[in-house]
Amino acid sequence: MSEKNTQEKSLFMTRLMTPDMSNFSGKVHGGTILKLLDEAAFTCASRYCKTYVVTKSLDQVVFKNPIAVGDLITFKCNINYVGKTSMEVGVRVEGEKIKDKTEYHAISSYFTMVSVDEDGKPMEVPRLIIESETEEKLFKAGEMRCAMRREIQERNKKLHVSLDNWIKIWK
Repeated sequence: MSEKNTQEKSLFMTRLMTPDMSNFSGKVHGGTILKLLDEAAFTCASRYCKTYVVTKSLDQVVFKNPIAVGDLITFKCNINYVGKTSMEVGVRVEGEKIKDKTEYHAISSYFTMVSVDEDGKPMEVPRLIIESETEEKLFKAGEMRCAMRREIQERNKKLHVSLDNWIKIWK
C-alpha cells in the first residue's frame, strides 16, 4: 500500500498518573480519566479524518480495574466504524504498575465522534479501508453498536415527548 493511501486508524498515548489526578482514596479520579479518554478519542478521530471533530456520544465505559497514582496508562485507540459524518473510536486503557512491572486492563469505552467544518457543520469522513479480518470484525461490531445507538435515540425521543406531556399536566 502506498504511503499516500495509508490511513491513520490507530493511536497510542501513554501518560503517567500524578497525585493531582487522584481522589481521596489515592486512585485516579474517574472524571480525570473521562477527560483523558475524550482527548485520546479526539486525537485519533481528527488524525484519521484530518478535520476538527466533536464528541457526539460516549457509551459503554467499563471501569475494569482502578488506576493508582504512579501507574502508567496507555490509551489504545482505534477507528472501528465509519458512517457518513461520524466514526466510532474504541478506546482500551491499559495500566502498568512501574515498580511491579505488571500490566492490567483498566477501561474499555466507545466514542462517537463527528467531523465538522469551520462553521461546526457535520462533514463527510473518509471511507474506512478494511485491511484485516480483525478490522472487519471491529467494523461489524461498530456497525451494530451504531444501529443500537440510533434505536435508543429514537426511543428516548418518544420518552422525552411523554415526559414533556406529563410535566405539562402537573404544572
